[in-house]
Amino acid sequence: FKLRPISFSSDSSYLPPLRCLALARLEPHNNEPEGYLIHGGRTPNNELSSATYVLSMESRGCNRKLTLCCRERELAGELPGARYGHTASVVYSRGKRACVLFGGRSYQPPGERTTETWNSVVDCPPQVFLMDLDYSCCSAHQIPDLTDGQSFHLSLSRGDSVYLLGGHTLASDSRPPRLFRLRVELPLGSPKLSCEVLDNGLSITSAIATRLGPGHEYVILGGYKSDQQKQLQCNTVVLDETGIHIESCETPSWSGEICGSRTWFGGSLGRGQALIAVPAEGYPAPADAFCLYQVSFEREGGVEDSQQQQQGCSQESTDMEDSGPLEDSEELYFGREPHELEMMMSTNSDGEDDAYNEDDEEDESQSGYWVRCCSTCLVDANVWEPYYSTELTRPAMIFCSQGEGGHWVHVQCME
Repeated sequence: FKLRPISFSSDSSYLPPLRCLALARLEPHNNEPEGYLIHGGRTPNNELSSATYVLSMESRGCNRKLTLCCRERELAGELPGARYGHTASVVYSRGKRACVLFGGRSYQPPGERTTETWNSVVDCPPQVFLMDLDYSCCSAHQIPDLTDGQSFHLSLSRGDSVYLLGGHTLASDSRPPRLFRLRVELPLGSPKLSCEVLDNGLSITSAIATRLGPGHEYVILGGYKSDQQKQLQCNTVVLDETGIHIESCETPSWSGEICGSRTWFGGSLGRGQALIAVPAEGYPAPADAFCLYQVSFEREGGVEDSQQQQQGCSQESTDMEDSGPLEDSEELYFGREPHELEMMMSTNSDGEDDAYNEDDEEDESQSGYWVRCCSTCLVDANVWEPYYSTELTRPAMIFCSQGEGGHWVHVQCME
């Protein structure tokens, strides 16, 4: 694996570290570039977010360094509350697009909490939220066929349809093999939503869906079929004009570490590839260390699977509270087709242009991180210690809107 520097533009909104968020890829639309919609999620302090962000690429500098732009979107109307473990999907109808949010969990409403259930979570009501990013508005819809809330399910979309697959329900503590087809029509005026209950679903949570090629063909792997049992079987899913088709496929030769692990998680790498991480074993147990596996599915008259183990490090927690089910991380991929990457790699085949050059770094005073953020800055780079558990090598920054154009301030110096 190669890690390359990435930064946010100076006018970006602060994006907190979030887990179990809803993420949807936004195709280029109305002169807007490719991007990602982010909603909800949990912070390291177990606080839930209700914010909506749009993440896009600002520029690509030397050594393919990316500068990202993150903007928080203010929406009007009936807004989804703070939650995690839900899904976001993009649908297209009659030349318009909308983002569909469904499911998730939230803390028990304040009026229903007791001393014993103060930090308890419940399924969110089975409402469907429709976000119109062009007009910055949102509407909530109640559909009779959706009677229970669900979390950690999969959502796959094509055209005006979203397929909701699997998931966990807290009320019954079960993973029923459910499958819904949610159709969204966007005529002039109010949208029309309809739901169809299908009978060929999967009993699975926190699974990974990776797309095979440019079409609507996916491989589903990973996840759990019970609290203490991982789902080792893989399935192919095809979305076409007639609906959804699910079939089991050949399972990779999982390693002993994967089979014996209690938890696993990961995300799609695109083009039939996925990254899976399992906690590394050892005595004493290494802190925040994971074994990383790359799984590849290639279509050559059939599905062939191969694995390659890599060693790495992750910031994910291995606490018992987070053991099951774990939500998958997601890929962020910006505007590079495979042939473009191959051309870039061949250009850098001598290794010189591909090497990281410190001189190519941007002036960080323009991208949001200063050694001293103000005249009374309390941070000493020589003796700095992390203030939050999420700070690894640099102090956290918060954007202050005071003054002309605003400015970035260290968390310790906010007062």
